[in-house]
Amino acid sequence: MRRRNRVNGHIQSLEPGGIIVAVNQSFGNCPQYIQQRVVASSRVEPAEGVPTPVESFDHLDEAAQAAIERADTFFVASRSRAGRGAAYGADISHRGGLPGFVRVDGDVLTIPDFRGNRYFNTLGNLAAEPRASLLFVDFETGDLLQLQGIAEVDWQAAAAEQIAGAERLWRFRVARGWRRKAGSPLRWSFVEYARTTLQTGV
Repeated sequence: MRRRNRVNGHIQSLEPGGIIVAVNQSFGNCPQYIQQRVVASSRVEPAEGVPTPVESFDHLDEAAQAAIERADTFFVASRSRAGRGAAYGADISHRGGLPGFVRVDGDVLTIPDFRGNRYFNTLGNLAAEPRASLLFVDFETGDLLQLQGIAEVDWQAAAAEQIAGAERLWRFRVARGWRRKAGSPLRWSFVEYARTTLQTGV
């Protein structure tokens, strides 16, 4: 089953056992480009006060580039213009494709924007506030790769024609990043690509 739901709210409490969030907004998104995986295992969390080491960097090294080029999924965090109310705030969205759908050129990533739900939450945010963050997860090892940088949407039709299924492209210039080995406690086994993913190119 492929499901995706967005939830925005405020943290009411943060305890060692979990987080309680007061939900202000919640709506379902299309399940397109979500690869099917099942939880394979869960490791025991590190002892308190012994966190997994975090490595920081200011440019993509070979290991980071390889992780991105292997990825069929990543998550993008963006935010709207400053303001109050339900129309403003932070947002996190999913992006998926065949491995290699994110092109790496030094510290610049070129990302196809495939046909989605037509909400344009992420693209609207990036047009208003180009600062963004990307998260790449290695589902087999639990390794996490987080990037911060500046995004720019290329609205030209000629740009989209470079990749099958893309309606436009956007580019992300990496400013800094963090790598955390085995940062996620979950391990996932791949099952199959989404039908919509198989219709796209790299």
